[in-house]
Amino acid sequence: MRQTWRWFGPQDRVSVDDMLQAGAEGVVTALHQVPTGAVWTPEDIAVRQSDIAAMKSGTPSGLAWEVVESLPVSEDIKKQRGDWRAHIASYRTSLRNLAAAGLETICYNFMPVLDWTRTDLAYRLQNGATCMRFDYVDFAAFDIHILGRAGAAEDFPPEISGEAARRFAVMDDARKSALSRNIVSGLPGAADRFTLEDVRRHLAEYDGISAERLRGNFVAFLEQIAPLAEELGLRMCCHPDDPPIGLLGLPRVMSTEADYSAMMRAVDLPANGITLCSGSLGARPDNDLSGMMERLGERVHFLHLRNVHRETQEILGSFYEAEHLGGHTDMVALVGAALAEEARRRRAGRKDASIPFRPDHGQDILDDLGRGAQPGYPAIGRLKGLAELRGVIAGLTHAGAA
Repeated sequence: MRQTWRWFGPQDRVSVDDMLQAGAEGVVTALHQVPTGAVWTPEDIAVRQSDIAAMKSGTPSGLAWEVVESLPVSEDIKKQRGDWRAHIASYRTSLRNLAAAGLETICYNFMPVLDWTRTDLAYRLQNGATCMRFDYVDFAAFDIHILGRAGAAEDFPPEISGEAARRFAVMDDARKSALSRNIVSGLPGAADRFTLEDVRRHLAEYDGISAERLRGNFVAFLEQIAPLAEELGLRMCCHPDDPPIGLLGLPRVMSTEADYSAMMRAVDLPANGITLCSGSLGARPDNDLSGMMERLGERVHFLHLRNVHRETQEILGSFYEAEHLGGHTDMVALVGAALAEEARRRRAGRKDASIPFRPDHGQDILDDLGRGAQPGYPAIGRLKGLAELRGVIAGLTHAGAA
């Protein structure tokens, strides 16, 4: 398993030197400065590769950009409105430019409006660490009483709507603002720019778009992208919905094993694959992570390994991001299934036998606290997670155990 590390570019509080000292073998990054729908140019790609190649001292780092996360799919493409055809053309050009630069693995998602959703970005645990949390009642309070989405109350179980009303009644203005800000953080690059009116406008544009229609738009996108990726030797890997439940009345189409199976059948090419994120999928108790790896592993091109502690066994419920070996996902079983898939690939002579993974997210611990890193992406918390995962891999592969 190839040990990689997500990096948000030169402005990231975690440096290339930090990644190298953490033991990363490769880097996962993107051109975050390029507007969604625009072409990723060879020049911009080369600059990011150069950024990764050197330490602060100018010494070669030995690291390289190995996985793209993410080449974003525009809202126009998801809705098939506006400039969606031009955006697909730009996407295809970007894929050609990435392939020419030696990139092969491309992570993306097809989540409408929100890339991810949390209600608390620094939930304090008993030991003093902080982590990201999704509180279902808080989210209901936002949706029903702050955003004021029409019909929102009926989208939640009655007991949740009732508790949300009680909780909202005692929220002061600071708490309401913080909750709104945390949720809006899931809008790509928009945490400091989007207003509630912007969110309402985005939601309105999805009126009349059902899950079936969004799935059809997704397949239409894949029909334009996957054959080109196959031709270029690229591996496209779709990230699941985060969390994998319906939110804000929006359709969700990548939340379960059945969703992934349908996506792969619709465009049945090896290049059309999966980012198996154990944290996103693990927020649902009915998702069997190690089983998914065993059954779908042939098309798993990238792994996000993180854990969540589910606060209920209901599909619609709260959770927080746990230590990598401490949540409800059996991480040892999942890693074991990934190693077994790698062994199958080696026997088949596949050149992509080693599956890249990264320690996804992490709790803020020690000097992470107060550092102000990207939410969910501290230095020491992820280093701890990578060390734990590395230990699991070593234990499972020792003396041929895998």
